[in-house]
Amino acid sequence: METDYEEKRCLLDNMRLLLRLTGDMFTSEDKRVVSEIILDGVRSEAFRRDGFGLNPIVFDMQTAVILAQEIGLNKASILSVLLHESVASGVKTIEYVQTKFGDEVAHIIRGLIKVNELYAKNPSIETENFRDLLLSFAEDMRVIFIIIASRVNLMRQIKDKGEDTERKKVAMEASQLYAPLAHKLGLYLIKSELEDLSLKYLEKEAYYMIKEKLAATKKARDKYIADFIKPIEEKLSAAGLKFHVKGRTKSIHSIWQKMQKQKCKFEGIYDLFAIRIILDSELDKEKQDCWQVFSIVTDMYRPNPKRLRDWLSVPKSNGYESLHITVMGPEGKWVEIQIRTERMDEVAERGLAAHWRYKGVKDSGAKLEEWLKDIRSALEAGGTSDEQIVDQFKVDLYSDEVFVFTPKGDLFKLPVGATVLDFAFFVHTNVGCHCQGGLVNGKNVHIRTKLQSGDQVEIITSPKQQPKRDWLNFAVTSKAKTKIRQSISEQEMKAITFAKEMIERKFKNRKIELDEAHMARLIKKMGYKHTNEFYQAIAGEILDVNTVIERYVEALERENAVEEASAARSAENFVAVPTEDHSLANKDVLVLDNNIKGIEYSLAKCCNPIYGDDVFGFVTVNRGITIHRCDCPNAKRMRESLGYRVIQARWAGKGGSQYPVTLRVVGNDDIGIVNNITSIISKEKNVLLRGISIQSSEDGLFSGTLTIMISEQKQLSVLIKKIQTVKGVKQVIR
Repeated sequence: METDYEEKRCLLDNMRLLLRLTGDMFTSEDKRVVSEIILDGVRSEAFRRDGFGLNPIVFDMQTAVILAQEIGLNKASILSVLLHESVASGVKTIEYVQTKFGDEVAHIIRGLIKVNELYAKNPSIETENFRDLLLSFAEDMRVIFIIIASRVNLMRQIKDKGEDTERKKVAMEASQLYAPLAHKLGLYLIKSELEDLSLKYLEKEAYYMIKEKLAATKKARDKYIADFIKPIEEKLSAAGLKFHVKGRTKSIHSIWQKMQKQKCKFEGIYDLFAIRIILDSELDKEKQDCWQVFSIVTDMYRPNPKRLRDWLSVPKSNGYESLHITVMGPEGKWVEIQIRTERMDEVAERGLAAHWRYKGVKDSGAKLEEWLKDIRSALEAGGTSDEQIVDQFKVDLYSDEVFVFTPKGDLFKLPVGATVLDFAFFVHTNVGCHCQGGLVNGKNVHIRTKLQSGDQVEIITSPKQQPKRDWLNFAVTSKAKTKIRQSISEQEMKAITFAKEMIERKFKNRKIELDEAHMARLIKKMGYKHTNEFYQAIAGEILDVNTVIERYVEALERENAVEEASAARSAENFVAVPTEDHSLANKDVLVLDNNIKGIEYSLAKCCNPIYGDDVFGFVTVNRGITIHRCDCPNAKRMRESLGYRVIQARWAGKGGSQYPVTLRVVGNDDIGIVNNITSIISKEKNVLLRGISIQSSEDGLFSGTLTIMISEQKQLSVLIKKIQTVKGVKQVIR
């Protein structure tokens, strides 16, 4: 009952806030119809709580408030959020909503329902779903804004709800997809909040450590900021400028990233804050006023020229405009100062949607559409794997730009790090495929030369040139990589087809029957993992066809001889040799994902998990599911870059099977120490010593590896502790 009361109070509070924020946006008839539709859903009990137990009516009202207050979307977007659940639940038809509120609302609701249907099939962001997702909502940018607002709302609500694994899954998605998406759209505050909340769930100890340190140092930081800006304020006021100053502490996530990158503690991070000077300027005087502030500040404090960032002359693609400088403040501390106007500040914090509220600002939608066009082309292109799509998407989201010119003076925008080759593909696919170099500012350069802003670029082509695989090592843009892979794939398929036809023709000429199974075994014996590599070697004349035929005939004759000998041998003295059971029989069982048993899997060789270890599953491309320890050296990379392939796994059953484990032991090179270690192992029940390798060093130490067979993690921990007690043993590492 208490929960119902709290939810009703929360709903009413958010409803009142939404009405205040939207003012006269909604007519009394709008309010009446929306209330009636929602009440119909409540009466029919059509609405269902999500996996975290959140009330959908309250949740959508909170999301609508975020849209109005923090993003600034219009009436159609807010109505779509409030009504999409009623349409999805069958309370009202989309035609009914279209009749009451128009085509625009119905169009957005269709996009939201499509997104929710994809999530209902699989809550995790699978790349195939992700492809369909982007293609479906890219037609209307408001759907993207609503999805981001909904995810921010979810991250705020799940602190004490659901399982820890589910919270981490949501946090990982927010970190890898929604925060970069918000970043690209210029939603700085939302992007920072998503990153901070993700860190809170994924690295809880680090998050609260930084939060507490920031609180402890706030007083000293505030005093420094006040002392620093006081003389600046006096000079700006004397110059007749209207302004206000903010001292903004960097986000917890950005501080954590710096600590990781610089490999230092919190105390080693000095630029914990940035000072923002925000001007009240007329639209036609914005740049002039910003540069005047720049002149005043740099006269007072020594600037660092390497840290100047001019996004006034050429704004970012997400609409961001600002002038960033770093100056030497009191006590020898570097201080970042951001100079911008009120309009620029709102765009920086609330994104491209803020453009729409200012008259005289044009083309904000065109910049966004240009980005979406690039993403669509990467998604729709064939011959690109799922992992490559995700990687390309992340790269495109995070990239800044360089601006280069053609000989005719046309301006092109490319991501930082783009090469002459990227520019060639940007001009046209055929130009890229036949590119053999370029003229940058009149000088001949290699195709891998990185471009700088202001470069004038001309592409040199040759009809004989063809894309090469090593081009992928220095191409940066999605378009270039996609087209290079397509071209290489086409070249390889032609070569493979040619090689197959040549082999078949040679076999036919020599009147030898070509058996695919025998050929597959021969290819494997010759050291080729994939048949395509074998045929490419033939096409490239690395492998001689006649040699292949001779080895094929020899292998066929040997197999026939073995079969004849086996058939003639008596079975009188046959003894079956037992093999190790890697299926774990009925003793050790791994439960994968949603309590599913009986799925085939293998234990990863990189970390050799055993019964009792904390483990997770990883879906490989062609080897099924592999099981890794949570502290596996590869775990972090897999979770961050290929998180959509990670599935939950846990041990069930009673244990009993044996697993190989390698221990590294370091100790004093004393007589008898190795015997003492092996003696301990031999006394352990159900533990077998399979191998031992010892090496002595000149410093009086030895290091060695022990390979043992053991049943479970607890027994292993006990054994390691026993070995550590041996006199002279310095270290035992699994």
